[in-house]
Amino acid sequence: MRPGTVALVLAAAAAHALWNIASKYKRGDTFVFVWAYTCASALLWVPIGMVLMAKGQQVLDWRLAVGSAVSAALHIAYSLILQAGYDRAELGVVYPVARGTGPMLTMLFAVVLLGERLTTVALLGALLVIGGILVVAGNPFGGSRRRPVPGILWGAATGATIAAYTLWDSYSVTSWHLAPVSYYAGTLLLQGLILTPIALLRRHRIPGVLRVDAVPILIVAVLSPLAYVLVLTAMLSAPVALIAPLRESSIVIGAFLACWLFREDHLARRIAGGVIVLAGIAAISL
Repeated sequence: MRPGTVALVLAAAAAHALWNIASKYKRGDTFVFVWAYTCASALLWVPIGMVLMAKGQQVLDWRLAVGSAVSAALHIAYSLILQAGYDRAELGVVYPVARGTGPMLTMLFAVVLLGERLTTVALLGALLVIGGILVVAGNPFGGSRRRPVPGILWGAATGATIAAYTLWDSYSVTSWHLAPVSYYAGTLLLQGLILTPIALLRRHRIPGVLRVDAVPILIVAVLSPLAYVLVLTAMLSAPVALIAPLRESSIVIGAFLACWLFREDHLARRIAGGVIVLAGIAAISL
């Protein structure tokens, strides 16, 4: 993978880590929070996508409509399954399993379904990145967790949705040649339209969320789509089988920020995992 592409994905990973840290400061209703930043993202990116279409960089046709609709459905499924997993099992199990199985399944299906071919060094690098992520996230079977199976199942289901939307989005921008910004703007618009009826059922909570979570909403609204647009752009010049694990290096960045901002422990383990991820990134860069 070219160094410029690696830098693009790592920039996306940094933006992803920052918006996840911002979301930890959320204090209001979770669903309304997600709806609010999704709508704010759409308000920001849809005009940009329309400008690009006006300049001829994207045609408003059935490919854009179908691609954005399927992507929106998959992203919403990911959000709902992840939240359901957090409600029914321990976060310390669901999170590492999801972030490990997601890129692993993406790599597998990219090779089997999309016919991508990886060199031995690149494959080793991708596996090192996934292994380092799991080291940073921690052992889901450790500590006081007595029933890890539900968390593993929810985490695996979440990982499957991550693989699904990653593979679909890669197909949309590479095979259907959809412009990343216009494509994801359409995805955000449809996500907002789908979530709005449910949010209106909780409309009595909307003013409170907008008041107490205004800053996190704005940060996530800007950085979340920016991170993913960078990833979609990188998919134009590199195999998604390598992009998927590389973008998950955001977990390492987020883990170190969490140690600094929230005084979370296990710094030594996270450093060790970070070193493994860096080794994997170096191998992919070759």
